[in-house]
Amino acid sequence: MKSGIHPDYHPVVFQDANTGTMFLTRSTATSERTVTWEDGNEYPVVVADVTSESHPFWTGAQRILDTAGRVEKFRQRYGDRVRPGRKASGN
Repeated sequence: MKSGIHPDYHPVVFQDANTGTMFLTRSTATSERTVTWEDGNEYPVVVADVTSESHPFWTGAQRILDTAGRVEKFRQRYGDRVRPGRKASGN
């Protein structure tokens, strides 16, 4: 690697803001806050809004949208109404 052009890549602890879960990884992110990790070393802590611990996709709480039947629901709700000043179509 060319020296002087790459950001510092170092161990960082990320903390989930919702669950408080922490995990150690490597990143270029920095923070003034630090924590002593299980290995006895001190690492900077970066608080993340969402991680795999709290994201609905990974926790199984994801809602499934009903994409089939949207047109049918619309037609049930509004029928074959015609806007004033327009002619009904042949559909």
